[in-house]
Amino acid sequence: MLVRKPLLIKIFDAANIRRWNDKICPVELRELDKQAHKSVIAFMLAKFAEHSGDIVDWQVVIKSCIFGFLQRLVLTDIKPQILHEIMKEPDLYKKLNEWVCERLTPVLSPLGEDFLKDLREHFASSNDNLSKRIVDAAHFYATKWEFDIIERANPSGYEIDHIRENLLQRREEYNDLAGVQQLALYRKYGHFVDLCGELRFQLRWSQVGHRVPRTSVLGHTFVVALLSYLFSLEIGACPKRCYNNFYTGLFHDLPEVLTRDVIDPVKRSVAGLDDVIKKYERKQMEEAVMPLIPVEWQPEMRLFTGSMSGDDDIDEFSDVVVREGRLKKASAEEMTKYNLDSNSPRDGSIVEASDHLTAYIEAYLAKKNGIPPEHFSEGVSWIEKTYLNKVIAGINFGEIYEDFRT
Repeated sequence: MLVRKPLLIKIFDAANIRRWNDKICPVELRELDKQAHKSVIAFMLAKFAEHSGDIVDWQVVIKSCIFGFLQRLVLTDIKPQILHEIMKEPDLYKKLNEWVCERLTPVLSPLGEDFLKDLREHFASSNDNLSKRIVDAAHFYATKWEFDIIERANPSGYEIDHIRENLLQRREEYNDLAGVQQLALYRKYGHFVDLCGELRFQLRWSQVGHRVPRTSVLGHTFVVALLSYLFSLEIGACPKRCYNNFYTGLFHDLPEVLTRDVIDPVKRSVAGLDDVIKKYERKQMEEAVMPLIPVEWQPEMRLFTGSMSGDDDIDEFSDVVVREGRLKKASAEEMTKYNLDSNSPRDGSIVEASDHLTAYIEAYLAKKNGIPPEHFSEGVSWIEKTYLNKVIAGINFGEIYEDFRT
């Protein structure tokens, strides 16, 4: 299983796909951001389901988010209303998804036949199981969140009444889910969804406003989560390790909703600046973000966001395992030894490498699309030097970067 350049480039097609492009949009809504927001909401709904006593298959939740994203890369030209009608015809929808898999095979084949088999089986299987319904509900909720923005700009627009009624009917399909009930009952949980949604409007590399494609902080985190998960599969990570790596990738930049995106070259420009930013982020996370989620989730969210306090100096990019009831930093050898769900391992180094790789591709595509390279020279040069011949958890990241230099 290998992550290679064609797939990495294909992923960023989603940053160019505009949503609601037949409506007046007060802000640009992109498919990459929608998929990221959906994944955040799916996490919440799955957590509420677990708390209510339901059994959630987190690998199905994560894969459903990833496979749904890959599907949209191919079916972007099909209007959602039409796609929903196609889904009512099982044989037609099956054939459509077979075609989707065929279109994706060239870029996904380096990941191995097992991954392609999972993709095909995902689309061939029923959506009736709880874990897949949770992701479907998250997809609905993220769409409704966007529609609330669109409706304000199109109060009397064509189809607006019809879309509103359709969304209300679809909501009834998910009212039995514990998470949907919690979001309806407690406004603070909706505030968390809104807070994460604000990262859709914070642009990466904001000093280069004309960059193409323009990526948001939330879209960036989804790519980091996706790559972290693929690399986890590559090293044979246990399910809990895959879970920790994916959601650390998805949430690692959540504190930036409070501080904005401070790029690495700026953080490294003055000694001690990064420590000050980290301290402020942790303080704001405790005061502004943690009260918006259940207390039971908070230790895990601190791990994902690098907001932990204590003497161990554990942040979102630390390799950690649980030993003797405590979360501890781990060496490469220990990560292999404790690759068990019971030890809850997390490869912070893989998440960090995925974060840097995502930033590198953002700069690579911007330069390819005409942005002068001097805008990115310092950051790109630092990343290239850092990952020259670098191997992390058995993954040769130097080879991946070599793909972009040839």
